[in-house]
Amino acid sequence: MTATQPPENQPSGSVEISRREAFLFWLKLGFISFGGPAGQIALMHEELVARRRWLSERRFLHALNYCMLLPGPEAQQLATYLGWLLHRSWGGVVAGLLFILPSLVLLMLLAWVYLVYGDLPLIAGVLYAIKPVVVVVVFQAAWRIGGRVLRNRWLWAIALAAFAAIFALGLPFPLIVLAAAVAGAVGGRLRPTAFAPAAHAGDKADTDTEALINDASAAPEHARFRLSRLLMLLVIGALLWCLPMGVLMLWQGWEGPLIMVVVFVAFLGGYQGELIGAGQPLAGGMLAALLVCWFTFLPSFLFVLGGAPLIEATRGELRLNAALTGVSAAVVGVIVNLALFFAWHVFMPGTASTPDWLALGIALVAAGLLFGRGWTVLQALLLSAAAGLVLGWSGLVP
Repeated sequence: MTATQPPENQPSGSVEISRREAFLFWLKLGFISFGGPAGQIALMHEELVARRRWLSERRFLHALNYCMLLPGPEAQQLATYLGWLLHRSWGGVVAGLLFILPSLVLLMLLAWVYLVYGDLPLIAGVLYAIKPVVVVVVFQAAWRIGGRVLRNRWLWAIALAAFAAIFALGLPFPLIVLAAAVAGAVGGRLRPTAFAPAAHAGDKADTDTEALINDASAAPEHARFRLSRLLMLLVIGALLWCLPMGVLMLWQGWEGPLIMVVVFVAFLGGYQGELIGAGQPLAGGMLAALLVCWFTFLPSFLFVLGGAPLIEATRGELRLNAALTGVSAAVVGVIVNLALFFAWHVFMPGTASTPDWLALGIALVAAGLLFGRGWTVLQALLLSAAAGLVLGWSGLVP
């Protein structure tokens, strides 16, 4: 780590991380962000909290709780929030963009490979071998976050209720989050010590001062709320959203932009539907994918850059923190449900009546490396990709 060390009498939270170091980190994160939101959040936690010590556990969870309440892609919003906390608006925009752009390029490349070379055994082998590792990464996220959040039986109850609500009842995620926030707020009034942040509850697990931004670090100057700044962000955001939409409406009408589909499907639709014109399928697919990213992620930047100063100002308020603590507990239950969903579809594919023992074996090896040997997610993914090439070449992929 190349961050400048502070004088001995200066709090560790005031250490500045260079923009170059932050840029390289967010760029790396964008290229290894596998496993959906749960896996991406787990990667940020592993890198920022456990390995680099840029943030303490509570500062990370405080930001995560807010992002879970927002509509939209919570992992990208969390990256934007943490980048903003470290390096003002520049950091938030860079972190959010680098979180998106490498994934966008990889997804477009994957979609193109799927369309052109999808039947090649080598490609099928790599995709087959990576899936079990992603399952383990999501379980690892539940394990790590749950170990920090579920400190008592009340929070365990919220996590189990959230799991039951989404697994058995199929309730929508926003409703579960809202119910968890209400439960946390009520619990904070009835059992303040059970729903207080860890430090107030007497938990010494995160009292370290080694993190560059820890719970004792004062909010930086740029994290203070200003109404004029919020209004300026709203005006800029409205222009950035409305102007491209107006151009698209004049060009294609209401059925031009593929707003409500994911990047992969958007690329497929633009490629096969020749969005730009006949003979240009690749350009049509790329344009469709870019449109999805623009209209999906732009509001997320506004939510974070506009609302994060208010959230930073409430770190010491028990009433709000109790509600956010309830959300954290519910998130653990939701991640476990997501992990089980992935596991079922990976280990019991299609209408199979018996498990895919090869996929289970890959998952067990990955679990041993990640949990037992301390391997990083990137190392495990690279090893699984190499194994997938061998499986595809040898024709052993089911």
